[in-house]
Amino acid sequence: MNIIVRLFGAIALQISAFTAMSSMAMSDTKPLPVYTQEAPAVSQRKTTQRICSLDPIEDLLPPPQTKASNSLLSYLAEQGFTQNQEGSWVCYANDPKKEGRYFTLFKVKQVDGRLIASSFLDEGSLIQGQENRSLNFFMMLIERHMNTTQENRQGIRRYLEAFVSLVKQGKIKPTRRGFLFDQPNRALVLYHTLSSGNLKGTGITINISLPKS
Repeated sequence: MNIIVRLFGAIALQISAFTAMSSMAMSDTKPLPVYTQEAPAVSQRKTTQRICSLDPIEDLLPPPQTKASNSLLSYLAEQGFTQNQEGSWVCYANDPKKEGRYFTLFKVKQVDGRLIASSFLDEGSLIQGQENRSLNFFMMLIERHMNTTQENRQGIRRYLEAFVSLVKQGKIKPTRRGFLFDQPNRALVLYHTLSSGNLKGTGITINISLPKS
């Protein structure tokens, strides 16, 4: 697999799945789940942070006891994600600027043989820790659901790091175009506005093909 290293040398593609991507809008009405299990001692817990544990107290909690699921993405429960009624896996975050307000930070769903995963920016801004967690979220999906080598994944991560950094710096504007980061599988990344939902915002989305069985 060939990695397109230069961000602005990437082929810009118009993709038909954009409507599904941009409609994965944020929500400010869903409270974070509260677990009642006793938190383990710090010395006994794993030091690896879960992707969807943005609060230090949350990260002390054990993974939620969820029912067995046949979902392709059920492993995300261990990372603090929950599955909503439409089947998407989501991560809710507490708004640091407004008490009692929550919004969807990460979301992934399966659409016609592809995974569409988004990291949402509220009014174009990344919250603290979102940049690295977004990359870890995307790379987890890429490692589990794409046929890649370690060397290939390293190149993909460098590309996505550059892309997210340019978004953070305001050097990439929201667009309906996707940029290739993996040529054979036509894996795409884009930065776009949200077409629905209660909040004004944007999203960084990757669109990857699932291996054919």
